[in-house]
Amino acid sequence: ACLADDMGLGKTIQLIAFLLTLRQSDLLTAPVLLICPTSVLGNWEREIRKFAPDLKVLMHHGDKRSHGAVFTRKAKTSNIVLTSYALVQRDLKDFERVEWQGLVLDEAQNIKNPDAKQSKAVRQIDAQFRIALTGTPVENRLAELWSIMDFLNPAYLGPKNFFQRRFATPIERYGDTASLKTLRSLVQPFILRRLKTDRSIIQDLPEKQEMTVFCGLSEEQAQLYQAAVDKSLEEIEASEGVQRRGMILGLLTRLKQICNHPSQFLAEKKAVSSNRSGKLLRFDEMVEELLDEGDRALIFTQYADWGKRLKAHLEALFNQETLFLYGSTSKAKREEMVDRFQHDPSGPRLFILSLKAGGVGLNLTRANHVFHFDRWWNPAVENQATDRAFRIGQTKTVQVHKFVCTGTLEEKIHDMIESKKALSEQVVGAGEQWLTELDTDQLRNLLLLDRSAVIDEAG
Repeated sequence: ACLADDMGLGKTIQLIAFLLTLRQSDLLTAPVLLICPTSVLGNWEREIRKFAPDLKVLMHHGDKRSHGAVFTRKAKTSNIVLTSYALVQRDLKDFERVEWQGLVLDEAQNIKNPDAKQSKAVRQIDAQFRIALTGTPVENRLAELWSIMDFLNPAYLGPKNFFQRRFATPIERYGDTASLKTLRSLVQPFILRRLKTDRSIIQDLPEKQEMTVFCGLSEEQAQLYQAAVDKSLEEIEASEGVQRRGMILGLLTRLKQICNHPSQFLAEKKAVSSNRSGKLLRFDEMVEELLDEGDRALIFTQYADWGKRLKAHLEALFNQETLFLYGSTSKAKREEMVDRFQHDPSGPRLFILSLKAGGVGLNLTRANHVFHFDRWWNPAVENQATDRAFRIGQTKTVQVHKFVCTGTLEEKIHDMIESKKALSEQVVGAGEQWLTELDTDQLRNLLLLDRSAVIDEAG
């Protein structure tokens, strides 16, 4: 079966609920292998632990992962084994040794090219049932539809060349409605796709959905992060007063830049590469999905320098104009940008804003996604920025995506703010100043890097 609900309608939770139902009915008798992009591995682990703490999860990832008989034994005693597309082809022999009850592909568009090595490897794994999760509208891309259907029900739509001749060419080239109708009737029983705009769905949705997007770090980011912490903590320990507070704020800025992308921290001139940043990797995937759905997004960052890099990156990647408003944007230019985004039917669909320049006073209700790429650790400031889109005149549900790098100070501060146990709103309201009052040991604990967050495909 293919669960192809719109982004934000809870495909992850639905799959977890399905596995829990099997478990409660004593029908979950063997492990389920879940394959997803590296960028969301940590998110899956976190969601399963949160919503299904009784399910035993094995994370098969990183250079310390098991192989051979050890892996088989661990897999057999787990309910869910999580791994990434990149490792499927590399560790195929390990996966083939296990009798899987289920095989689940998240972001199943990753096998859209049936001839790619990872697509072939995925097809070689046997399981009693197969499920594909994807937020992209598969009906609009027939080659992708064939690939996903052929994974779910091999040969159901015939060989690829037959499908091309019988369906893809007549529909895509000649607009053949009879062929389209036939194809729909064939695939409909296997695909569940609900849209945010469906009447039956919209009444159940909150007007604003806030989601934290947990991202790993690349190996390069982890090394830069660790080096910056080690170097600065020594200097901070040897200083006091105003000088010490200034050093801490400087360090926080450097670490946040590293979490965004090494090129921002290193002040490089060249174009940014997604593979060097776990955050950018996940961001690109989400932006591709929302553009496919015809949505629009506001993207907030604290750093004008990063906004410029991100604008160039998005324009090169998606081949469409991206707006960028920051402190130096003239009043006339600012008004023109807002007007184009809000009212021009063919206007740009992505709008980057620096948090300080674009966080207040603008009405941008045409956007139904808001990204906080880096975090201003002050909920009031972030909410004000989100309210550019979530205000009177907004007719759609607004999805707010707050990016956090796992294993870093971003995750620890996020947790502190969310729990509100350690801090009152008033303390957090002072921006980042409260962090400068921590003693060196508290600071060290806050900044300590958790190596398990590194997402490089080692080994």
